[in-house]
Amino acid sequence: MIPRRQRIALLLLFALLVTGDLTGAAEGETAPVFTTQKGVTSLTNQVYRDIRQGKLNIQGDHSAVEVLILQREIPITYDYISIMMRTPNAFGEGPACIVCHSSNNPEHSYRGLDLSTCEGILRGSTEDPPRPIILPGNPEKSPLVRRLHSNRMPLGIPFFHPNDGPSIQMVKQWINDGAKNDEHFNKSVLPLFSDKEAFGGDFPCSECHPSTNGLSLTSYRNIMRGAFYKSRKREGLPILPVVIPGNAEESPLYQRLTTNRMPPGISPGEDINHPNIQILTRWVKQGAWCK
Repeated sequence: MIPRRQRIALLLLFALLVTGDLTGAAEGETAPVFTTQKGVTSLTNQVYRDIRQGKLNIQGDHSAVEVLILQREIPITYDYISIMMRTPNAFGEGPACIVCHSSNNPEHSYRGLDLSTCEGILRGSTEDPPRPIILPGNPEKSPLVRRLHSNRMPLGIPFFHPNDGPSIQMVKQWINDGAKNDEHFNKSVLPLFSDKEAFGGDFPCSECHPSTNGLSLTSYRNIMRGAFYKSRKREGLPILPVVIPGNAEESPLYQRLTTNRMPPGISPGEDINHPNIQILTRWVKQGAWCK
């Protein structure tokens, strides 16, 4: 039995094989050339050429999607997005998205969210407070992408664990009040990140986030520096904040303490770079077109 992840790569390669000989011409033969009506070298021929030149290396779990789709800027159609929303295990082990989100009627669909149509996806959740789930062209700010990609913290916390406990409320209020480095923060907020009981996990936040190389929750300075501070600074990139003073709802720190990853019950060990998540992300980046 071929592992599921390897089957993805094989299926994509098969799709290319049926459109042209990608296995390489026999010795002494001329490689076939696939052209468009305007005489421009076709995508299929580009792939064939890269294989012949040893530039195409498809190995590992998801490299077929990366090499054959993302790197070549293949336009993602809504037809494929529709299939993913209707398919169990499309983003990792779990039910199809439309089982829980198939209508804008909050009486029949959680959050009044309809993922069964493109228009429903663009409309977003309609239950108060209504909010969009994607921002066309901006996957980084799109809640749908975040809900498929980001695990709730602390890692492994049960799906139904309350997300409005006193510790979470204290962090929320601190952020909404301006995220100040004051006595309240140092005596009441900062100690929460070293208390394993604070957010319902089996270990404190600081156990996984003690270092400034990734995200450090050990001091005000490190928290406000955001994620991957050292590597981003080294590469000349702007900081990646986890706290937006005055706006807890938009702060990744608060989001990760309160928002469950989807589909419900998915293992936190499931790959956050699942190929279908990458494809959905690219669809949003390309504008989330319905055609």
